[in-house]
Amino acid sequence: MNQDLLLSLYQRATRLVFNLVVVALLIGLFVGVGRTFLELGLTLTEPTVRLGLKELVTNVLSLIIVLELVRVFVDYFEFERVRLEVLMEIGVALALRELLLLLFAEKLSGLDLFLWALGILALVAGRTLAVQFPPRRRA
Repeated sequence: MNQDLLLSLYQRATRLVFNLVVVALLIGLFVGVGRTFLELGLTLTEPTVRLGLKELVTNVLSLIIVLELVRVFVDYFEFERVRLEVLMEIGVALALRELLLLLFAEKLSGLDLFLWALGILALVAGRTLAVQFPPRRRA
């Protein structure tokens, strides 16, 4: 009986923590979307279009990453596990965000760009394999 009580307590605590994290991520997402729309004016006021677009792209890619994180938590509630394909999508989004930031900062050589592209391609291939060969559910 003690073990059942502890397991029940653990499950409730886990649900509470995950609910708080989802709420925090959603608040952050709404704040991020609002700030992105408010900062659209920067695209017009920055000295160059490139600087304005850099901020816009950075904000939008950051929002996509937060959306993916919310999806991971929602999937965990729905399936009681984290799917590998969703984690790979977050990896792709993070890698693309970092690659674009480095491109805007002009800090990449040709070899660096090639290696980043290979890494992103590997993540996409991993995601494709995760979708094609999902793990079997235990009975």
